[in-house]
Amino acid sequence: MTRTPKGAELEDKSFCWDDRVQPGRVHRSLYVDREVFDLEQRRIFGATWIYLAHESELAESDTFVARRLGPRPIIVTRDHKGMLHALINRCTHRGAAVCRATAGKARYFTCGYHGWTFSNDGACVDIPLDDAYGPAFEKRDRNLGRVPFLATYRGFIFGTLNPKKGEQPLTDHLGPAADRIDEWIAHNGGDHTKIRVAGAQRFLVNGNWKCIYDNAGDGYHPEYSHQSLLRMTQERHGEGMDLDYFAGGIDATPMYSQALGNGHTFIDQRPCMFESSVFDRQRPQPGREAVAAELIRDVGEQRAKAQLETVPGAGMNLSIFPSLLFIGNQFQVITPLAVDRTDLSWFATSRDDMPSGVNTLRLRTQEDFPMFGEVDDNANFESCFDGMAVPEMEWVDISRHLHTGVEKVDEAGVVTAPVSSDLHMRSYYKEWKRLMSSEPELVLG
Repeated sequence: MTRTPKGAELEDKSFCWDDRVQPGRVHRSLYVDREVFDLEQRRIFGATWIYLAHESELAESDTFVARRLGPRPIIVTRDHKGMLHALINRCTHRGAAVCRATAGKARYFTCGYHGWTFSNDGACVDIPLDDAYGPAFEKRDRNLGRVPFLATYRGFIFGTLNPKKGEQPLTDHLGPAADRIDEWIAHNGGDHTKIRVAGAQRFLVNGNWKCIYDNAGDGYHPEYSHQSLLRMTQERHGEGMDLDYFAGGIDATPMYSQALGNGHTFIDQRPCMFESSVFDRQRPQPGREAVAAELIRDVGEQRAKAQLETVPGAGMNLSIFPSLLFIGNQFQVITPLAVDRTDLSWFATSRDDMPSGVNTLRLRTQEDFPMFGEVDDNANFESCFDGMAVPEMEWVDISRHLHTGVEKVDEAGVVTAPVSSDLHMRSYYKEWKRLMSSEPELVLG
């Protein structure tokens, strides 16, 4: 393994994180300081478990997807033996990408610059004109870098460069969040091998990645940020439609927010979302009536109704720190590209155990919020980032319900609060500060 010496990539300013993460507020510099961002890429995105890909994307041998581990371009592969690998997409010659496709099948990757070739397990297998390098030169010394620690939980593939983290079970990192993933899978039929990624909608956000993660567990904003969507739905289709339970008095509803440990959080919409038929409460979708009628004809009304009730989301907003977000029947991945630029990808899912018509309606539902609601959120993310550039206004407020005495802690350490609480931000910044306060020794395989 190749080791990165502590502090070798960046001179540490010796930040005092206690000065910047305080009860009820965080300093704006955490969002706009490029040196903070660079430290995050080692101390967070290099040092904890990061979601990389879903096993359904690599269902066959010799398949791959291109992703990122923080700033590091990677290729997640399944080799001809069925083994998973996460390879650094950087030729060991001059640094060019060896794979320029986003997904596909490949036994080998060849760098387009000088033709160096690598197998999909990372081994360097061919160097043109290699006799020019002398007798001591060995191709095996030029293998691709490798994420040394990979682990999966019910189809979700995670990786880390940190031996201290990688040698511990992934379930230790997930903690109570693993139970919530199980609940999400249960809503989707219970058999995780039948769930597959069906495509993605991608947004390029001109802002810091934490502006997006701040919102992942925020139950306070929908009534205001998505006012046009809520109002349009009510005016066109009447009361009782999708998300109307966010239209006023949210802390009086049975919805709630939770901190699950290790920066993971959860918002439960299910007590309101499933009060009545969740399928009937959806906004109109192209072809909906015809698909439903065909399904009833094929499988009978009772079974069709049960299948259609699974079409809308699971009613869960589950955030796995720092970058994996379950929203409805989709999941989002946050990828930091620069201090002021972030890739936000919504991955749709389908089910192998459902008729094609059900998956069609499922996709129509999964298109709905990213098209009509995510635009509101992205405008907020970029606006917040712009506002954080004001040097005379130093603090970002995260104090909602901090001093109201409503938080409750159970025997597992899970904290529960009203759905509008800033518990999500306070929880993840606790983990953020813990990780940022140490310098891990990262390794490549």
